[in-house]
This record gives sequence, C-alpha cells and structure tokens, in this order.
Amino acid sequence: MAALKNEVKSFIVQALACFDTPSQVVDAVKNEYGVVVTRQQVETHDPTKSAGKGLAAKWVTLFHDTRKRFREETAEIPIANRAYRLRALGRMAEKAENMKNMALTAQLLEQAAKEVGDVYVNRQTKNENPHDNLAPIRVQVDVVDARKPDAEP
Repeated sequence: MAALKNEVKSFIVQALACFDTPSQVVDAVKNEYGVVVTRQQVETHDPTKSAGKGLAAKWVTLFHDTRKRFREETAEIPIANRAYRLRALGRMAEKAENMKNMALTAQLLEQAAKEVGDVYVNRQTKNENPHDNLAPIRVQVDVVDARKPDAEP
C-alpha cells in the first residue's frame, strides 16, 4: 500500500464525508488521479468507521466540516425539499389525468401520499365511524339459572 499524497487523501476524505461508498471512491480516485487504491485503504480515511480510528486530526476535522457543509447544501437543492416534490408530482398527476392515463395518475397519487407520510394506509380513523367510538352508556347482565325448572334451590 503506497503512501498517498495529501491531495489524494483530501479527495478521499471529502468523498467519504459526502456519503460516497468506498467502492465509489476507489473508482473516483482512479479516474481523477490515476492512482489505484483498495476499498480497505479508503476505509481508513473514514473517522466514523473502526478502520479510521487512527486518522490524523486534520483529516477528521476536514471530514466533519465537509459533512456539515454537505448536509447544509443538500437542504438548498430543490428536489430535496418535500414541497417541491409534491408540487412536481401534482403537475405530473394532472397532466397524466388529462391524457386519460389513469394507471399513471393512480401511481403518482400514491407516490404523493407516501411522500406526505403515513397517508397511504388502509385504516379507519376515529372520525370515519363515530358509532364505534362511543363508550357504553348502560351494561345489562342477565343471570340465567342453568338448573332444571323443577329442581329445588
């Protein structure tokens, strides 16, 4: 396992911080720098894994800073926003319905319901059948004597 230049190490740490898999990073390093590294070698640059527990402090700091920035920037990507996705699904469902493509319309509506979360389920809520939700007002218990009518008590 050859020693890597700081530029390559930095690339590996940043790629891992952006949730790339070790296999993806191996391919990216080969394409970008022409350097062949193993998945195990890449894993040693991830401080969240046991293989990366001995990683130098500067690389750990770079990893955490990159991951924080990546998560913050992800929130700015429109498709990462639920409202954006729902609006797009709404436009697609409307277009599919206008084209009389009911199967696609149903799929898009299902996807939108799942996107909202816990809406695409088959169960009744309390308001759907109010008679099932009433507390009993009166309970009557009839005691029946199971003995023969001519038997003495």
